[in-house]
Amino acid sequence: MTNKLLVVAEERMKKALEGTRHELSGIRTGKASPALLDTVRVEAYGQTVSLKEVGSVSAPEARLLVIQPWDKGLIKAVSRAIQLAELGLNPTDDGTVVRVPIPALTGERRAELVKLVAKLTEEGRVHVRQVRHDVNKDIKHQQDGGTLAEDDAKRLTADVQKLTDRYIALLDDLLKKKTVEVMEV
Repeated sequence: MTNKLLVVAEERMKKALEGTRHELSGIRTGKASPALLDTVRVEAYGQTVSLKEVGSVSAPEARLLVIQPWDKGLIKAVSRAIQLAELGLNPTDDGTVVRVPIPALTGERRAELVKLVAKLTEEGRVHVRQVRHDVNKDIKHQQDGGTLAEDDAKRLTADVQKLTDRYIALLDDLLKKKTVEVMEV
């Protein structure tokens, strides 16, 4: 029973960490990364699908993304979708592939992105702390209900705190790495 609480807590904290990692991967740095286009949705075959579903995205150079649609008829739709995604990117196509040059970031834009990275990381920390709060509430509830001894409750609470500290540290590492990546010229 008590281990189950810790396992559930760790799963939820891991989801918060992965969610934050995913959010940060979409933030544009000076380098080209296929993850920049993860949010792009393309009108294809009468429906809206993700860019990954209509072609392959690669980064052959540090400041260039290349999208190779599987159906050449979707070239214009892919270009239009990237423009409409409001990522500040200007795609060009040559009839077979879509090239997306990644412009260099200004110092002001870098500072804005660092603030955004910090905000997203703090949201991740809040999720981790919320998990801790929920699990501690469950522990207290079980202790009050007589299904958990006081010593076990104290040990579990300490274990949940250790788990929380570990995931907060992982989020802090993520913040440091992404900040360095954004500030890299």
